[in-house]
Amino acid sequence: MKLKKTLALGLVAAMAASFTACGSTAAESAADSTASGEAAAEAAADAPDGDGDPTTLTVAMECAYAPYNWTQSDDSNGAVAIRGSSDYAYGYDVMMAKKIADALGQNVQIVKLDWDSLIPAVMSGDVDCVIAGQSITAERAAQVDFSDPYYYASIITLTKKDSQYASAASVADLAGATATSQLGTIWYDNCLPQIPDANILPAQETAPSMLVALSSGACDIVVTDRPTGQAALVAYPDFTLLDFGGGDNDFQVSDEDINIGISMKKGNTALKDAINEVLATMTADDYNTMMDEAISVQPLSE
Repeated sequence: MKLKKTLALGLVAAMAASFTACGSTAAESAADSTASGEAAAEAAADAPDGDGDPTTLTVAMECAYAPYNWTQSDDSNGAVAIRGSSDYAYGYDVMMAKKIADALGQNVQIVKLDWDSLIPAVMSGDVDCVIAGQSITAERAAQVDFSDPYYYASIITLTKKDSQYASAASVADLAGATATSQLGTIWYDNCLPQIPDANILPAQETAPSMLVALSSGACDIVVTDRPTGQAALVAYPDFTLLDFGGGDNDFQVSDEDINIGISMKKGNTALKDAINEVLATMTADDYNTMMDEAISVQPLSE
């Protein structure tokens, strides 16, 4: 996974060192710490909540997009109950939601919605935020505010090991392939049209249905992001993953296509700032470790 985020930890450390060099006293440091804690508490209190409970962070996701999020029947591995359901949600997005809620002193409530309903739920105030593997596109950013990226998702192609495209080394080598991907994603809208003479099938409603289409032979290839592809290899051992390595031979995508962010209602600066503070404490290794853990415990990997 290509993680490109420049974290703020170095700046924080430098600022702390400069305050020490200026001779701040222990009492002043304690006062600063108290003020910082009060500011964080105020941010948590000011952040609106989808169910009207200020102690709860309400988070929407598909619960059908492993390894980012999925549905399971129990609370194993720390899964969180889905609102209005006897099922639970887990995955990378749930792990991230719990980390953010812990920092805000809140509980997490997961709301299961289909992909096209996620942004409307934020805009209406039904949920506080969406953590669902959303790319930070200009179109979406015109409707909602986004946090800093919480993941960077490089683009890959999946095909079967015995496919004529299994040895493809570039997008050009996929010429003529019958292809599909998930509805409303940059994979379908931006990437598939770049394949020469592709036979592009209708988009699939969900990531699982996209994978079923490939497994059943309805298509030759699907285009998705690396975490989804890595998770698919566990569930479908007859799949192979093609990574064209970037550059001219790869799908041409912008940063907004692969930067994955957390969306919230326009103007909710308190929540946005609080989320960004949490993300600023995380490293590339933290992101990768969390994603590896999510892949290892997804239901189809057991």
